[in-house]
Amino acid sequence: MKALRRALERDGWDGDWYRRAYFDDGTPLGSATNAECRIDSIAQSWSVLSGAANPPRAKRAMAAVEEYLVRRGDGLVLLFTPPFDHSNVDPGYVKGYLPGIRENGGQYTHGAIWSVLAFAALGDGDKAGELFSILNPINHASTRAGVQRYKVEPYVMAADVYTEPPHVGRGGWTWYTGSAGWMYQAGVEWILGFRLRGTTLLLDPCIPRAWPRYEIDFRYHSATYEIVVENPQGVSRGVASSELDGQALAGGGAAIPLADDGATHQVRVVLG
Repeated sequence: MKALRRALERDGWDGDWYRRAYFDDGTPLGSATNAECRIDSIAQSWSVLSGAANPPRAKRAMAAVEEYLVRRGDGLVLLFTPPFDHSNVDPGYVKGYLPGIRENGGQYTHGAIWSVLAFAALGDGDKAGELFSILNPINHASTRAGVQRYKVEPYVMAADVYTEPPHVGRGGWTWYTGSAGWMYQAGVEWILGFRLRGTTLLLDPCIPRAWPRYEIDFRYHSATYEIVVENPQGVSRGVASSELDGQALAGGGAAIPLADDGATHQVRVVLG
């Protein structure tokens, strides 16, 4: 693992982000030297999520994702850019799709959600929340024009959204369980910080700073846990105090022991 980590930093770093791969002849992919697929989001997100990257580089890599792959005006988070089209390189089946469709430079939602996780892992709740909102299908149907552009069901996750004219913003393959599962994890575990681990509930939110509070009602077997998370100081991350049924929890974190006792329990977490 240590040798791999050193190799990734030595040969994977491109100057502002991490490269995606190398061809057999040593040509890099996902590099500023490439005419197509100059930057790929997956390498950047997993540089953070793996914990393997040099922290300043990981943060810089995610800044590049925001700069080059988040298209706020179109409401899209791209997998990579530019798409494969005329170059001589052969990356495999991805190039078989038209430019901006599915994995070929479209919003491949499964991979785009990893960017939400990565920003949350960096403690940037504002960007995690913003990208979650961009990826949320219901927001594609908030206007009549949006409905006509998106063209697919706004109540399920789409595997991909097209990114090239004349179909920018058009949804592709819907009812896609991989994207739905990752989106669920992004919202519940990474933004709300609700992580069920055996008989313990861990609460480690990373939320937009503008959120003053939120509530979760959680049923654990015969018991109910009414959870309130307060954010009086307008932070994204950091548990200042936590209580279970009016009693402070030891350690300063928010690790709530769960009981199948048929009772209703009150949980209060204060960020700060």
